[in-house]
Amino acid sequence: MKKLINDPKDVVAEALAGMELAHPELVISHDPAFIARRDAPVQGKVGLVSGGGSGHEPLHGGFVGPGMLDAAVPGPVFTSPTPDPILAATKAVDGGAGVLHIVKNYTGDVLNFETAADLADAEGIRVRSVIVNDDVAVKDSLYTAGRRGVAGTVLVEKIAGAAAERGDDLDAVAAIAQRVNDNVRSMGVALTSGIVPHAGEPSFTLAEDEIEIGIGIHGEPGRERISLEPADAIVDRILRPILEDLPFSSGDQVVLLVNGMGGTPLVELYVAFRRAAEVLQEAGITVARSLVGNYTTSLEMQGFSLTVLKLDDELTALYDAPVQTAALRWGR
Repeated sequence: MKKLINDPKDVVAEALAGMELAHPELVISHDPAFIARRDAPVQGKVGLVSGGGSGHEPLHGGFVGPGMLDAAVPGPVFTSPTPDPILAATKAVDGGAGVLHIVKNYTGDVLNFETAADLADAEGIRVRSVIVNDDVAVKDSLYTAGRRGVAGTVLVEKIAGAAAERGDDLDAVAAIAQRVNDNVRSMGVALTSGIVPHAGEPSFTLAEDEIEIGIGIHGEPGRERISLEPADAIVDRILRPILEDLPFSSGDQVVLLVNGMGGTPLVELYVAFRRAAEVLQEAGITVARSLVGNYTTSLEMQGFSLTVLKLDDELTALYDAPVQTAALRWGR
């Protein structure tokens, strides 16, 4: 195993220390561990908190800042944070208008955020939760009951963050987040596995000529294991179930996100984007907004995912609203 680390047990703590030095616009709490925007709590604004296991960077800490999250809670690599830091982050960003938890649909995340929400409620903080479950690959896995939450989480956080920034109340922000989740679908593919630092070996093994279709962001198995195909065929194979699931139809305007899993060169992601855009155009679907890059990774896994979000006028305006975070910024 070759990794740029010191002691495997210190990876998350040392990464947080580095983030603190690199981004003075953020406040890093080390014990309990969470990342918050420096001006939190913003009085009268709904606070947004998300989080989950580390190893998916820039999700979630890279998306803390004006126009997106108020705080993110990192757990150990591929392991949910416990309720205590989630509660601490919730309290830190409560500006009196309540707090929205955005939670990926993994059993540990759901249970621990639920516990933290109950504890916050006992302290007089109103909390709403939205569970993200955009992955169309499988219904259940070892980590979930129902569909997994993957790269669509980034779009939920961006659009809900914009709604909170413009002054929407808690119920309205939660409704916007749920609307994004209801209209976003994702699916991924792996060429290789990631290596969890404390494990020191790949999470799964693929032969040199094999790929895993429908992989999860923790290395969970997907729909099928097949021989490597040309890029266009792989894109077609994972885009088709996405479009059929909502379903998307001619005349729709969408965000197309081609997300790297951590070890895929950007040149290959653009090859994938080209083909996905072609398929959407042939179906009469307009790519109105696009993102290409590493947004929800799985350590150094080679592979990518496609995410398609159906837009309406309000969601488009909220997507376009200014955002200033370490990993996503435009406007202002």
